[in-house]
Amino acid sequence: MARSSFVVVANRLPVDEVTIGERRTWRRSPGGLVTALHPVLAAQHGTWVGWSGSPAEPGQPAPEPFELDGMALHPVALTAHDVERYYEGFSNSSLWPLYHDAIETPVYKRSWWESYRRVNQRFAEAAAEEAGEEATVWVQDYQLQLVPAMLRAIRPDLRIGFFLHIPFPPVELFMQLPRRAEILRGLLGADLVGFQRPLAAQNFLRLTRHLLGLRPRGAGVDQDGRIVHAAAFPISIDVAEIEALASSPLVRARAEQIRAELGDPKTVILGVDRLDYTKGIEQRLKAFRELLSEDRLTVPEVVMVQVATPSRERVEHYQSLRVKVEREVGRINGDHGRVGVPAVHYLHQSYSRSELVALYCAADVMMVTPLRDGMNLVAKEYVAARVDLGGALVLSEFAGAAGELRQAFLCNPHDLQGVKDALMRAVQADQTEVSRRMRAMRRHLRAHDVRHWASSFLSALGVPSAALPASEE
Repeated sequence: MARSSFVVVANRLPVDEVTIGERRTWRRSPGGLVTALHPVLAAQHGTWVGWSGSPAEPGQPAPEPFELDGMALHPVALTAHDVERYYEGFSNSSLWPLYHDAIETPVYKRSWWESYRRVNQRFAEAAAEEAGEEATVWVQDYQLQLVPAMLRAIRPDLRIGFFLHIPFPPVELFMQLPRRAEILRGLLGADLVGFQRPLAAQNFLRLTRHLLGLRPRGAGVDQDGRIVHAAAFPISIDVAEIEALASSPLVRARAEQIRAELGDPKTVILGVDRLDYTKGIEQRLKAFRELLSEDRLTVPEVVMVQVATPSRERVEHYQSLRVKVEREVGRINGDHGRVGVPAVHYLHQSYSRSELVALYCAADVMMVTPLRDGMNLVAKEYVAARVDLGGALVLSEFAGAAGELRQAFLCNPHDLQGVKDALMRAVQADQTEVSRRMRAMRRHLRAHDVRHWASSFLSALGVPSAALPASEE
């Protein structure tokens, strides 16, 4: 098989395995990353290296490379043991909480680190196998932070980029990590290390000096005679896709139907999150409960819909969060609901893209109040869906999106009174103010869609402009 001039390396392949009758096949998954990178991969006959999502038996090889929608896909085999230790363990019980300001206490186990290192080596070797001479390799996210240095050791001819989709912590927090120097050296294997926000890039550069004694070079650092650059590239969404859905008669009709099913309240408040302790769901529900108790909001004039998509259900922190959230929902409905009229409609399930857009269109107020978030694309999806210039966005200051969506009703999610006040401002805002804020946010978003994100990163990495996807204005 011919080697590729452009290779993406991510924990997961951009496909889902589906069974039709007795036949198993693959379908492209709807994620934002594949939307951004598919045009580049297709144009350059590029390859995506990642795990298929199904654990392999020990010793069982990965599925053979295959093609789908113009993308070459190179599966990497992970056993159930790898998933438990590399993914659920080091990635999501050590790194994830630490990088999100240690909202939950990180857990460190030496066996997890060994698995993380071995799996990263496997991904690096797969990428080295697929990449042509002097190819560009773009490594994605916190699960694969050792890959850049491992890959450079095998293939020093490559141009290597790395992008971190989640926050990067300050020096004081990162220093807790038992294998901190190895992680930092892993990232320094890249030519360009990208982050969601400028402060994260600054944290990274401070750490290279503090921990490794490396000399800064402008917005970069000198590593073995190479300059490793660090910068912010805020990720975005496929704005055109969301707008098309929001404008479709089927989705508009579904939005009206949702409001009717909710009893045609005056105000619908919506939350859409993965069930994750970083998302601030519990605090949001408490703020809503207090406003109901104070009679500042009343049922059935106001109802809340909280979609909590199942997530990492085998990780202990997530199991206890679900219990807490469902207890809070039960308390609110017990105190403030009526027969057939709950105050909170809680939905612990996944929804299609079109159903989510219908929910966005039906909601008067969208609450996106994470305690910490790299970006938060739900906030951007809500703005993109409001082609009618309706709807108010209540947004945490600690979401990366707050740096761009400045016309949202911003709040500190750790301050319950502040969340309540922001929610009331959003509920009581008149249509003129709502439209003014939404118009400004939509203007920014249309100029900074997911293709703009991919193009800006790859341009900074030195990929020729002819190979880059055009942004849809």
